Amino acid sequence: MSDEPETDGFFFPPEPVASDEGALTLNIDGWEGPLDLLLALARNQKVDLREISILELVQEYLKYIASAQTLRLELAADYLVMAAWLTYLKSGLLLPRDPEIDPSPEELALRLQMRLERLNAMRESGSRLLARDRIGRDVFMRGAPEGLRVVKDRHWQAEYYDLIAAYSRVKMRSAPAIHIVRQRMVMTLEDALARVSMMLGEAIDWMDIRHFLPPGAPPELRKSALASSFLATLELARQGKLILQQEDSFAPLRIKATTHG
Repeated sequence: MSDEPETDGFFFPPEPVASDEGALTLNIDGWEGPLDLLLALARNQKVDLREISILELVQEYLKYIASAQTLRLELAADYLVMAAWLTYLKSGLLLPRDPEIDPSPEELALRLQMRLERLNAMRESGSRLLARDRIGRDVFMRGAPEGLRVVKDRHWQAEYYDLIAAYSRVKMRSAPAIHIVRQRMVMTLEDALARVSMMLGEAIDWMDIRHFLPPGAPPELRKSALASSFLATLELARQGKLILQQEDSFAPLRIKATTHG
């Protein structure tokens, strides 16, 4: 048997469905029978194509075309493809083949299969695209949205006095605040120390602390002078220059100078 490789079924045309009356039957050297059977056996490597004359096969086909008066074109085309494939297979057996240049039948079959799959995928994609909704026929584009414009129309009703009062309130809120500290009448601690030390003397008797306040002083100054005089007496008592005396809680505070021996 020859070294002809096997090929896939799609690599060959489908067998024609025809009646026995219209079938192409060959009677050549090396084969006697239907053409489609010869192609099937060659595909399965069950017949040696080198023993079959391609010239006689073509002559038989031409006689078949000439003798058939009511031949269908589809059937004649199928037989033509079968004869062409038989010619191609036998030429591959007779001619030397370079594996780097001439692809093998398996490679040809694989290429054809990939092309058929790509063609089928493109047809399915095209069918899905055509089946989708079309703009202007099935669906329509939405119009450009128009923005909303807000128109504010204010009507004020106010008297002249209301306008002036509103302006003054706004002016007062925006004007910087100015704080002025009013000068107060106070007696410092140094002044109180000097006054109490001067009025004590050495031979003075017990005296109320209120006697050390400035005579005729206003009420604001009397409070400050009383507080400063009290602090001054505490400082002088700490230094040992006077003695403090108070008979009861919240009773008048009396002071007396110490005698120096």
